[in-house]
Amino acid sequence: MCGITGIIDYKNSITKDLLKSMTDTLIHRGPDDSGYELYETHKYSLGFGYRRLAIQDLSLKGHQPMMYENFTIIFNGEVYNFKEIRKELIELNYTFYSDSDTEVMLKAFHHWGAKSVDKFRGMFAFAIHDKQLEKIWVFRDRVGVKPLYYYQKNDLFIYASELKALYQHPMFQKEIDFNALSMYLQFGYIQAPLTIFKNTHKLKAANYLEYDLKSHTFKIKNYWSVVKHYQQKNKDNSYENAQNELEDVLKDSFSLRMISDVPVGTFLSGGIDSSLVTAILQKNTEQPISTFTIGFDDEKFNEAPYAKKIAEHLGTNHTEHYCSMKDAMDIIPKLPEIYDEPFADSSAIPTTLVSQIAKEKVTVALSGDGGDELFAGYSSYELFEGRFNKIKKLSKFNIAKTIIGIIPDPIVKFHNWSTKYYPKYLKLKNTLEHKDIQNMYKVSNSVFTKSEINHALSDKYHFINDPSFENINNIEKMMLSDFNGYLADDILVKVDRASMSISLESREPLLDHKVIEYAVKLPIEFKKNKRILKDILSKYVPKELFERKKTGFGIPINNWLRNDLKYLIDTHMDVSLIKDQNIFDVGYIESLKDLFFRDKIDDRKIWTILMFQMWFSKNMYNNNAI
Repeated sequence: MCGITGIIDYKNSITKDLLKSMTDTLIHRGPDDSGYELYETHKYSLGFGYRRLAIQDLSLKGHQPMMYENFTIIFNGEVYNFKEIRKELIELNYTFYSDSDTEVMLKAFHHWGAKSVDKFRGMFAFAIHDKQLEKIWVFRDRVGVKPLYYYQKNDLFIYASELKALYQHPMFQKEIDFNALSMYLQFGYIQAPLTIFKNTHKLKAANYLEYDLKSHTFKIKNYWSVVKHYQQKNKDNSYENAQNELEDVLKDSFSLRMISDVPVGTFLSGGIDSSLVTAILQKNTEQPISTFTIGFDDEKFNEAPYAKKIAEHLGTNHTEHYCSMKDAMDIIPKLPEIYDEPFADSSAIPTTLVSQIAKEKVTVALSGDGGDELFAGYSSYELFEGRFNKIKKLSKFNIAKTIIGIIPDPIVKFHNWSTKYYPKYLKLKNTLEHKDIQNMYKVSNSVFTKSEINHALSDKYHFINDPSFENINNIEKMMLSDFNGYLADDILVKVDRASMSISLESREPLLDHKVIEYAVKLPIEFKKNKRILKDILSKYVPKELFERKKTGFGIPINNWLRNDLKYLIDTHMDVSLIKDQNIFDVGYIESLKDLFFRDKIDDRKIWTILMFQMWFSKNMYNNNAI
């Protein structure tokens, strides 16, 4: 696990100090080793930077940048099946001097080129330079577990594991992209390929960028598609066979992620996914594995007692910690530094805290992320499918849509609709602008509606439609929307940055592409409400320990903000500050604060604005443009 940085500069202005300053901002991702290489021609200069968190082959033989013949690689992540690929390469007469997956990847690329990525099982973002062909390839894993950002303008192309590394380059310009800001206000995160800044992008999952150094151009290619696997249904398999086969696929994925030369544990929430990961691993491990749980004094958010009972049943070495107000107050000011761009998932707080607790005992922690998106775990899927079907059946749907569209918002607002129902009206109005269920579903989950964003940002609303998915049922369309958006750009971002902020590697065994490819081909009836996962888990844990209403990894953030954390709103959402920024409509923000402190709204809006304001204060002052 590492942090990587790369520079392509046609003005030949790279210095070792610049490369080092960019790369060393990622020291939290790799405190154990570092490497910096410069390569110059008369046309351009290249820089490759690397910070290492030693997980596999702890010796210096795993040092990067790593070279072989005309190839150079920098790599962030893990390829779990590297020994299998290494064996294949040895049969092709390759020799190896280390026990690192990096060397295997480098020589696999030497032999198979870009097609080598099809062999890799794991999480990764890596760049490979071919000195002879004068090309650079930059890859990101199939799901987007490992991050990769890039910036291009004029004669400069830079890329890195986190935005903070790009900030260090003197030519990097921080100019806010209002399309991205609109997206952030809708969802609380910014979906790839956008970032908060213009000319700056996230490389999308399952894509690679091929940069031709001679022509100064690049193209982006997709190498894997989950949609294609959804469209290849396994219709003939029985439920019993599917259950047994899936269990075998899961065992294989989980055991691969135990490969490590450092201690490994699991995040255990007490839910289906993390309990299944922990149960299967403990069943196949002689020593008790370490498990970690965060609890809350507010019973509405507390799953720690359930996790403790499961840990006791499985016999794990369990650690639980209750998140206090002081814990939150210590972590919240660090969030803008950890996430680099506005990020409004408040569960980043307990995720950071549980990572800190785990780091005291292990260097690697496995999570249950991905189970909801692969096995229809969110109750909202069936609820929204029902609403969608009712809308379709309404013979006067188009008339209703037209009527709602022509009623001015203020008329509804001034007819004494409560602040509870007015936002719902706006969301319904926004939802009816779309026809595909996946886009209607996205809007239904939004924080701010189209009307609210246009008020807040002076008519700068921007929405990116999900593509139309053919031959896929409605629930799976919503699952796909979450897989490509919420999972990739919220959940995985949250866990990666939180864990890596204290040099802890997080692994997501349910997101092995072999698991994904098997799961998405199953009939939806096998997956609804995680039916098949629950039946597998019941072989290891009694049903009474895990069958209950799903609770998200949430925190009582609104209650905290109205009390002990009120100073954050007073400081970062002060009216003079809002005016000085000239981004948000002052009246709208003041109205939002007023409603919040009068307990009229209790949702994600205030936290979303606050997180932007704190990010802005951290990253944008003393910069010329916004």
